[in-house]
Amino acid sequence: MTISGEFLAFMGLALVAIIGGVLLLNLNKVVHMVVALIFTFVAIAGIYVLLSAEFVAAVQILIYSGAITIIMLFGIMLTKHDDESEPKTGKWRKLLLFLGIVGFAFAVYIGIYNFNIDQVPTTLHENNTMQIGEALYSKYIIPFELTSVLLLAALVGSIILAKTEKKEADKE
Repeated sequence: MTISGEFLAFMGLALVAIIGGVLLLNLNKVVHMVVALIFTFVAIAGIYVLLSAEFVAAVQILIYSGAITIIMLFGIMLTKHDDESEPKTGKWRKLLLFLGIVGFAFAVYIGIYNFNIDQVPTTLHENNTMQIGEALYSKYIIPFELTSVLLLAALVGSIILAKTEKKEADKE
């Protein structure tokens, strides 16, 4: 097996994505958690670049690393997070969690070990932005528009919930 630069780049980006995800789950300060999430999103965008999906990588950076992170920070700022009490977890729970993670990793390893996919020549990476646009605005136009309406309704609902909580807090 030869180790190529692409393989090393993939392993580095995958390691950054995994470390970012683990840090996201284990950090205590919310802003630090969001920074770990940004590292994960950027690493995933790097993996998209390795797969010759530059448009998807740019969208990943713009939407997830930018917009979603800012929305999460605004949501954090609008909610009450004064509660400093954290439930203590026992050693048995940590041990079972670790065993579950190791079991899942083993199942994934068994699932992809000696998994052969025939390589066929393709022109998928050529004009991928045009192919995405054509598919999105022809075959998937209704789900695309329904998703935008659903996101708008969620945004309006979150604003209404934040306003009513603020009014209830002002009355007390």
